[in-house]
Formats: sequence, structure tokens, C-alpha cells
Amino acid sequence: MVINAMQEASDEDREQEQEELYEHHRFVADKNQSLLRIDKFLINRLQNTSRNRLQQATEAGAVLVNGKPAKSSYKVKPGDVITVVLAHPPREIELYPDDIPLDIIYEDEHLFIINKQPGLVVHPAYGHYRGTLVNALVHRMYPDLGDQPIAAESVRPGLVHRIDKNTSGLIVIAKNEQALTHLAKQFFDRTIQRHYLALVWGDFSDDHGTITGHVGRSHTDRKVMDVFPDGLHGKHAVTHYQVMERFGYVSLLKCKLETGRTHQIRVHLKFTGHPLFNDETYGGNRILKGTVFSKYRQFVENCFEMMPRHALHAQSLGFRHPADGRNMYFETELPADFNAVLEKWRAYAVSRQLQEDKD
Repeated sequence: MVINAMQEASDEDREQEQEELYEHHRFVADKNQSLLRIDKFLINRLQNTSRNRLQQATEAGAVLVNGKPAKSSYKVKPGDVITVVLAHPPREIELYPDDIPLDIIYEDEHLFIINKQPGLVVHPAYGHYRGTLVNALVHRMYPDLGDQPIAAESVRPGLVHRIDKNTSGLIVIAKNEQALTHLAKQFFDRTIQRHYLALVWGDFSDDHGTITGHVGRSHTDRKVMDVFPDGLHGKHAVTHYQVMERFGYVSLLKCKLETGRTHQIRVHLKFTGHPLFNDETYGGNRILKGTVFSKYRQFVENCFEMMPRHALHAQSLGFRHPADGRNMYFETELPADFNAVLEKWRAYAVSRQLQEDKD
């Protein structure tokens, strides 16, 4: 099944960044451009970008001339098209260390792989200056700080993607500029492998499908995202899904991100009529499928209480190591709350089938 916003969205004529934390620049050299080293050409056009950042981006293959990776010694000629992918620098002036336990499943001199617990905000932002994953990593990487802040511009860890506060699962964090630039380029090129497990309302006619539709901020509520017809608003987004288990009124999906827009899986699934189980933002925190019996209502409310968040888990993550290029792959188990709710739905589905067979 392929679901496209162009086909359906035309009937439905807190500030967050895009999940992929990189910036893309494009320049066309003037016809009168004199021969000039590419680093000098770019340093004059990219404000607040150091020569070292540009050097790292060039070494990572993130500086292209006419579609091909350029060397630092390349001299720009008239008509050249130069594109650059850089990881976003931190916006905060300073960061505080916070002693927060983290489940670090892999670490080397270049990166962390963290299994983020639900309820933990990834990066400081308005309303969340302390107590985030980045604050916890600052505490780990700079143990001599005590409770003193450090200038954000001098700090790594570096983010190239994020997952929502109430989403659990895997996130990669760069420790240095080289790793940050290489990983940002992989996200931009869509070579990162990411799979999520999602419990959603409703059943599906097909075992797998693709949802395609621009994702952008809602015109009526700036705190949420929406799906729009192609080209009218938002950014191109593609989510692939496979049905892993069916429980009648809810289904367990494995979702593969081809792009990484803010709230992409959540808003794409809502668009298809299958919002995440207990997703308050996108309408999944009420009974959308099932019977009207009070016993069923109590069962669902018990599930909501067991997992007071949306049912989304970043299960796996694959990429090339930024230093040596070897393939890295990580996978993590469902957290206890998600797993407990799945077990309840499995038991419910079995008892429901037994009752139907008896009838």
C-alpha cells in the first residue's frame, strides 16, 4: 500500500527544529569569479563558520563542486555550483552539567550510542534549559565542571538528529567535529538506517506500505505538525512500514524512516487514520477502535496508565563509522512500559479470539 498526501490531503485545506540537525548551503560562482581556493570562497559567504569547520566538511566529502566532492586546494571557477552540508552549531550561550543516568550502549573516542529513556528531552531549548540528554553528556565529558556552565560553542557532544521527549530508543551523538560532520553528511545523504517500533490504532489491509507526504508546521497550531499536498507546504517526507503483529483494534508496526522530519512517524500515521497509541498530541490518547463495553474501556485506560506516553521506540540504528568507515549497527529491546502494554494486548487478542470461537 502506498499512501500519498497528494491524493488525500486536499480535503483538509512550541517551536521545534527539524529532526535532522544540519544545514545545507548552495552557491553559484559569478561569471566574473576569479580563481580562488574553495575555503576562501566559502569563508566569505558562511557567517560564523570557522576555517576548521570547512576543512572538516571538505574531508568528510560534504563540500561538493558541480555535484562532486572537492579538495581543499580546489579553485573555484566562474559558474561552479558549490553545495555544503554542515551540522548546526549550538544556539545556547552556555550549557550546564547535570548528573543524569544514561544507558550508553557504545562509546569510543568519536561517538556515543545512547538508548534514551522516555521522558528525557534531548537538547536544551525554551522551557528545558536543564535536565536534558546533552546536559547529562556535558557532565560526563567535562567532570571537572562541578555545577559551573560551559560555553556552548566550545562543547561537544554534537547532535545530528534527535528523537522526541516521550520516544524511547537509540540516538547517536558525535564527540568531535570530524564525527559531527561525517554523520551530518550521512543523514543528509539518507544512508543512515533507522527503524522504529510503533503501536498504532486500527488494523491494516496490507502487510506493508509507504506513506509519502510533505510534513510541515500546522497552519492552525504551531506546536504540531501536519501533512500537506506535495509542494504546497512543509518538506518532503517518506515513511515505510511493515505490520509485525495484529491485535484487532491496534497493530504493532516497524517503521523505516527515509527522511527525518519533526514528528514524521507520528503525523504520517495520524494522516493515515492510525495515530500512535496514547499519543496525546495527535489524538491517539482516546479509544479510537474497539467495543463500547465498559470492561474494554477500563482495559484501554489501564494500558494508558501503564505507558503514559506515545508508543514509539527507536529500535535500531545503522551508519558508517565517521573515522574508519566500518559499518556500525545497533539494536535495543523495548522498554518495560512498552513491552508490558504489548503483552496485555496479546493476551486480550487471544481471549477475544477464544470468545469468538466459542460463540
